[in-house]
Amino acid sequence: MKLLAITSCPNGIAHTYMAAENLQKAADKIGVSMKVETQGSIGVENEFTEKDIIEADGIIIAADKTVNKDRFVGKKVLVVGVQDGIRKPDELIKKHMNGEVPVLQGGSNKASDENSSKKDKQNPIYRHLMNGVSYMIPFIVIGGLLIAVALTLGGEKTPGGLVIPDDSFWKTIEKLGAASFTFMIPILSGFIAYSIADRPGLAPGMIGGYIAANGSFYGSEAGAGFIGGIIAGFLAGYVAFAIKKMKVPRAIQPIMPIIIIPVIASLIVGLAFVFIIGAPVAQVFESLTAWLAGMQGSSSILLALILGAMVSFDMGGPVNKVAFLFGSAMIGEGNYEIMGPIAAAICIPPIGMGLATFLNKKKFQPSEREAGKASFTMGLFGITEGAIPFAAQDPLRVIPSIMAGSMVGSVIAMMGNVGDRVAHGGPIVAVLGAVDNVLMFFVAIAAGAFVAAIIVNFLKKDVALMEASTGAELVDTEEKFEQQREKDKEVVVEEVKKLTDITSLDLINTKLKGNTRDEIIDEMIAKLDSEGALTSREEFKQAIINRENESSTGIGMNIAIPHGKSDAVTKPRVVFGIKQDGVDWKSLDGTEAKLIFMIAVPKTGQGDAHLKILQMLSRKLMDDTFRDQLLAAQSEKEAFELLGEIE
Repeated sequence: MKLLAITSCPNGIAHTYMAAENLQKAADKIGVSMKVETQGSIGVENEFTEKDIIEADGIIIAADKTVNKDRFVGKKVLVVGVQDGIRKPDELIKKHMNGEVPVLQGGSNKASDENSSKKDKQNPIYRHLMNGVSYMIPFIVIGGLLIAVALTLGGEKTPGGLVIPDDSFWKTIEKLGAASFTFMIPILSGFIAYSIADRPGLAPGMIGGYIAANGSFYGSEAGAGFIGGIIAGFLAGYVAFAIKKMKVPRAIQPIMPIIIIPVIASLIVGLAFVFIIGAPVAQVFESLTAWLAGMQGSSSILLALILGAMVSFDMGGPVNKVAFLFGSAMIGEGNYEIMGPIAAAICIPPIGMGLATFLNKKKFQPSEREAGKASFTMGLFGITEGAIPFAAQDPLRVIPSIMAGSMVGSVIAMMGNVGDRVAHGGPIVAVLGAVDNVLMFFVAIAAGAFVAAIIVNFLKKDVALMEASTGAELVDTEEKFEQQREKDKEVVVEEVKKLTDITSLDLINTKLKGNTRDEIIDEMIAKLDSEGALTSREEFKQAIINRENESSTGIGMNIAIPHGKSDAVTKPRVVFGIKQDGVDWKSLDGTEAKLIFMIAVPKTGQGDAHLKILQMLSRKLMDDTFRDQLLAAQSEKEAFELLGEIE
């Protein structure tokens, strides 16, 4: 029998290679031919050829992230979590040998999945939503920043708002930004649907998102915004998924994913928006506009509260647009004190979320902190959409927080008689001289942004706690390693071939004294410092702790591999220590850490050095005999000789 296996974990580091090693060892022991493809942070290694797939009797996919299965249609495919690949390799292979694995049907990217019930318990709605958001973010950043630059450098004040002349070079830049924004909602919807139904859901999701964003389909000047896009994405995904599960004749199966499912799902989603979802929403917004028009004079404070809430509720969506269009109409009538509060409220969500990431970093993932910088910048130019990634990921905490901030800012601006003579918002309009009572305008923005930031940080859990309940670090850690790897490619260094290339007798301690994780970390960092590998203990320790806060580096089987990339590291080094009675490292299997490897690499210029080291360690440490020999090492010299086997 010939089997193929794919292993992949969310971080793409240790568990990917641990599962690969155990599956290969189990296959060799049973007498089954096996080739294992790893999909880790370094990339795809040992990739299957077309011949491998044709000759294979079955495939095992041990992964906790999405693996494309289209190339295995017609083969017996068993899908499990990466932990099963580590702990139950014999059992997985025997299922194939006993004929207990079903054939992957054409047009389906989901085999019978032992791990599916487990994944369903891990909040599938959140997982699908995050898939859409991750693809949408670049479009928001591109569109927002290009429009902001164009408005700043080429915008001119006119009675109708901040306008870029048609014959200006900056008009082209603005159009490029606007084009990026037009893709934002369809991309969000499409990749939500893709996460649910795989490739057959992509086209219906994008079509549904486009319809949701364009109110002309259902008689509304304002589309359904990103909230409508989310609805369209889930609707398209589940409709496509339902059609996929239908029994059809074998002759029709090949055209199901490319013709039947996309066409039928697109029709259902499109017609639902045009005739059921979109049309009633249009009537609600028309009534809302008329109601707002009657709330001036004595009700100005209440009007400011309502406008502030509307502006930040869907951040550029239909509710936001109703408030914005109302303020613009008042400018035409010579009433600038309605647009003033709106102009302040417009920029508070993105500035507030950016400020929140600056004030309390432990509440946000690394990728969110990066998004916070872009969000803050967009807010300066009055682009409310900068807060959408945060609202989409955590709507129950973020939306009420930014609504509260915008309401505070709007009321302060109304009470301070702030006026805005152009149909735009944010500090940019004040810089261009379009705002009356500039001081109160900036006071309103600052107050609102701080209120939003304080509330959202109060409501959000620390990253470590959120990871435990949602698994949100899976996407963010992958993104962090990918971004860092791209930066590191700029400098080429000598490849690490053996572990002993980057360790020494002075970096080994077979009798660690610390009784807690942090004490052990300090003890091992001292080794690095004494060898001159660090310029700052504190800075490197922070890098180690930051990594531990993302998820424990205790990988199980009495092993921990704390690792950090930092500018404080002068050269790649590995410290090895033994703690005979163990220390709590919050390992996935609950075992205490006894064999501890600390990896230190410079933040830039080392390429994939730390990933290669992790890969080498993960594979070799799957050998029970080798682990026992290491644990029994009585001297640094004996341990060093054993470490020489890791390559």
